[in-house]
Amino acid sequence: MVASGNSKKAFADFMVNRRRMLALGGMAAGAGALSACGGDTGRDDGGDGDGASLLQWYHEYGEAGTQEAVQRYAEEYTDAGVSVEWIPGDYDAAISSALLTDDAPDVFEWHLNRAMVEAGQVEPLDDILADVIDDIPESDIARNTLDGTIYGVRMIDDPQYIVYRPSMFEDAGISAPPTTFEELVDIAIELTTSDVKGIDFGAAGGTDRLGQHMIHSLGLSFIGDDKQAGFDDPRMAEAAEQVVRLNQSDALLLGAPTDWWDPSSMSQGLTAMSWTGLWTMPVLLENLGDDIGVFPNPGFVDGSPTVFNGGWSAFVNANSSNVEAAKAFTKWLWVDNTENILDWCLSYGFHIPARLSLREQADELSSGPSAEVVAMSQEYGWAEDPDWTPTMNTAVQDWLSNVVNEGADPVDELSKTVETVNSELDGIFG
Repeated sequence: MVASGNSKKAFADFMVNRRRMLALGGMAAGAGALSACGGDTGRDDGGDGDGASLLQWYHEYGEAGTQEAVQRYAEEYTDAGVSVEWIPGDYDAAISSALLTDDAPDVFEWHLNRAMVEAGQVEPLDDILADVIDDIPESDIARNTLDGTIYGVRMIDDPQYIVYRPSMFEDAGISAPPTTFEELVDIAIELTTSDVKGIDFGAAGGTDRLGQHMIHSLGLSFIGDDKQAGFDDPRMAEAAEQVVRLNQSDALLLGAPTDWWDPSSMSQGLTAMSWTGLWTMPVLLENLGDDIGVFPNPGFVDGSPTVFNGGWSAFVNANSSNVEAAKAFTKWLWVDNTENILDWCLSYGFHIPARLSLREQADELSSGPSAEVVAMSQEYGWAEDPDWTPTMNTAVQDWLSNVVNEGADPVDELSKTVETVNSELDGIFG
């Protein structure tokens, strides 16, 4: 989320923490020190209603009003006392560590993975979604389902794509956005001047996400029907060479004060194009007005364009001492309370609601570049697979990074990646 009207500095300070793992939907998680700050902490409020006390965790959103909003939602609930903890820094490490202890939250936001299900950490939520199941996009059901059971309630969908300055395209005589990644590199080079870089793909030059986009673009699968890596394809090496060419050019914005999730590089005119997410749209509209265009990540080799649909989901701790109360609160907030769902999705920034009926009410997303993003996410969007583990994700990132930064042979390096992924899958599926 991005709050329009906030200072860019406040937004930048927070986003480094908020978006660290969002490149692949926050799929990576690891051990780390548990930390928390802000909001009410603990379970000692008592609350109203039947006296149950619940603890709810959020990662650190930074837009003005978000922390106050979730506290207000909690206070509006009368059937239990709900305390909110606001977790700064590496949320993925914090929640994965917390779930191993007795101090884990009763309700928390995260991303489903098989490990948390097999460890018995998340409660099935099919029952609280039964009445609205037909109102939830199929992709949002799929990303929270394992072996036929639904474990999470989708809160928000955050498409990721490329934003550009039409005025800079026009000044350079470029009539339309690129449709292939090769064209993207050509345009980025052409738009680069002594003052402006062609594109901002983030501090890693895109190596932390473009490998995953190649898989989807080329019509391959992360995990094949045979439960083995589904991307052992020579076109992956060809696609990697296109990213090498981009990184060897002078067209990438590197060393910017803030990373890709912050819109400052676009707002300040440091780059003509930037990888971004829908949450940045209010700030861009405020700062650039009509000088905003959007397009999906162009197709690699002979592939299709891609848009990653990131976001967050709500879960109930299966080891909570108040599982039924936690489920009731989750249903109240993220299933029944459509007013607060729309408030969360639209009042502090732009997100696509994870309910079909509410998307029809999202006027802020019905026109201009925001509407284009919604359409792109529907046509070209893809989402994480709960069986895709952090180890698999890191393997793909390392493959592209080694090819781009170390000069590794893309075919040989891909073979190592496939071996790593297959080893993981063998451990999961036998």
